[in-house]
Amino acid sequence: MKKFGLFLLVLALVVGASGACFAAGKVALVTSTLDQNEEEYRSAQLMVAKYGDQIVHTTWPARFMEEQEQMISVVAKVAADPDVKGLVINQAVPGTMAAVDKLLETRKDIFIVLCTPQENPPDVAKRANVVLIPNELEMGNTIPVQSQKMGAKTFVHYSFPRHMSQPLLSGRRELMKAKCAEIGLEFVDATAPDPMGDAGVTGAQQYILEDVPKMVAKYGKDTAFFSTNCAMQIPLIKAVVETKAIYPQPCCPSPFHGFPAALGIQSDSDNPDNLNHVIAETRKIVAEKGVEGRLSTWPVPVAMMFTVGATEYAMKIINGEDSLLFLDKGVLDGCLSEYAKVPVETTAYVDDSGTEYPNFLFALMGFLSY
Repeated sequence: MKKFGLFLLVLALVVGASGACFAAGKVALVTSTLDQNEEEYRSAQLMVAKYGDQIVHTTWPARFMEEQEQMISVVAKVAADPDVKGLVINQAVPGTMAAVDKLLETRKDIFIVLCTPQENPPDVAKRANVVLIPNELEMGNTIPVQSQKMGAKTFVHYSFPRHMSQPLLSGRRELMKAKCAEIGLEFVDATAPDPMGDAGVTGAQQYILEDVPKMVAKYGKDTAFFSTNCAMQIPLIKAVVETKAIYPQPCCPSPFHGFPAALGIQSDSDNPDNLNHVIAETRKIVAEKGVEGRLSTWPVPVAMMFTVGATEYAMKIINGEDSLLFLDKGVLDGCLSEYAKVPVETTAYVDDSGTEYPNFLFALMGFLSY
């Protein structure tokens, strides 16, 4: 009786928190715009191609930091369709929590997955059934170590106040500083223009193109560069290749993130062999440029993996698979692994006080070195 009573209590909590009584329907995907993050946008299009009318794809406003009310409207519009039973947001930029709060005022029957959130983790965990994010904190250890393996003596971290106000990103920076001190790398904390600021994306990109050579002139070519911003990856890769410096990983780990545009590689997202093509071409160009062994990333695009894996998992939920009444991490990891073609395991977020958030899941993978 005690076990049965406990089961009923847990069931009530899950149903109350997440509206677990789902019926077959549609999944809405909210992504960044094509120019803000191509991988997030393209991954949603992959799901549209697979599921057709069962997928509703829309995007955040391009300048989301200035259009928070518009973000609420974007989510409200997709939620107005009663057939929408799943919502995947990639990425969950600042303002997402307010939009989800408004949604939850009228809809309790939507299965919500938030990818790469940029707001306070405990608050995010309360509003979503599943949260997926690269293991930003553990990257604070893995990225400096990878940099040193590639020959780095100095590590430059580019960011700006808006990103450093986000707990996971600022926490990762502190871990990077500590790891650099531990393994003997000089850590350089560099402030770059915010692409959402007055200079815009163009100004931020130009700053990176001009500043990296200055840093290399000061610290030498055995300098590793990392930036927290997606828009900065293309100029950062270009500048690193030109100066023969070191690039351990994009902010959003992926063979697609920055590499094709920076290196002039044709990338055809409709080609099923596109990933292997881009990796092979990157290897070829890196060798030609004389920077072999000085650039790396993860073996699959994490942003695309999150959209695809989250959508497949949401489809299982809304199609009424009873075994998924509770979060089944094994099934979710399987959805991610099916896309990645390598095993992917997630771990729950535990904050500084020791509180665990079982639905707030970190993903981590090994490096692909060029």
